[in-house]
Amino acid sequence: GKLIGIELCQGAGRMDHSRHEETFESGWSDDLDPADDDEDKRFYSMMEQLGAAHMFEDPREIRDLWARLRKERPELLSNFEEFLLRVSSYVREVNHEKESMEQALKRKETDHDREVRCLYEEMEQQIKAERERLICQEALRRDRSKLLQKELRSKEQELEKILYRQKKLEHQLQSLNSEQLETRVQNERLRHLNENLLEELEKSKWELEVVKGQLQKLQKEAQLEQEQKDRDVYRVSKNMRKEKQSLLRQLELL
Repeated sequence: GKLIGIELCQGAGRMDHSRHEETFESGWSDDLDPADDDEDKRFYSMMEQLGAAHMFEDPREIRDLWARLRKERPELLSNFEEFLLRVSSYVREVNHEKESMEQALKRKETDHDREVRCLYEEMEQQIKAERERLICQEALRRDRSKLLQKELRSKEQELEKILYRQKKLEHQLQSLNSEQLETRVQNERLRHLNENLLEELEKSKWELEVVKGQLQKLQKEAQLEQEQKDRDVYRVSKNMRKEKQSLLRQLELL
C-alpha cells in the first residue's frame, strides 16, 4: 500500500491535465484552485493505477475521503487504497459477470426469439392448415347443404304430388261414397219395389190360381154340360132314328 502511495506521488507530476479532464470530466467542476488541482492529479493517477477510474459515477466523496486520510491518517491510506483495489476488482468481476450474464441472456433471448419465431411459423402453418381444412370443410358443408336442399325440394315436390293424388283419391272416394249412398238408396228403393212386386206377384199368382180353379171348374162344368148335351143329342138322335124307322115302317105298311 505504501508503494502504491509513493508511485502515486511520483506519477502525479507526469499526469497531464487533458488526461484528467478526459477521465473524470463528469465528476468534477473546472473551477478548482492550483493546490486542489495538484492533489486531484495524485488522486486521479492513483485511481487509474487501481483500475477504478471508471468504476464510480461520482468519485468526489471517495476523493474527499482519500484527501482527508492523506492529511489526517496517512497510515490508513494504504488500507484505503487496498480497499479501493478490492472494490474495483470486485466491481470489474461483477461487471464481467454482468456482461457474461447479459450476453448469455442475450443469447438466450436470441434462442428464445428463434424458438418463438419457429413456434410462430409452425403456428402459422397450423393455422393456415386449419384454415384450409375449415375452408374445405365449409365447402363440403355448403355442397352437402345444397345437396340436402335439392333433396328437400325433390321430397317436397313428391309430397305435393302425393298430397294431390291423396286429395284426388279423397274426392273420388267421396264421389264413390256418394254414388254408393245413392246406389244404396236406389237399391233400397228397388228392394222395396221388388218386395212390392213380389207381393203383387204372389197376389197375382193367388188370384191366378183362383181364376184357374174357377176356370177348371167352369171347364169341368162345361165339359159336363157338353157331355150331357152330347148324351141328350145322342138320345134325341136315337129317338129320332127310332121314330124315323117307325115312320118308314109305317110308310111301308101303307
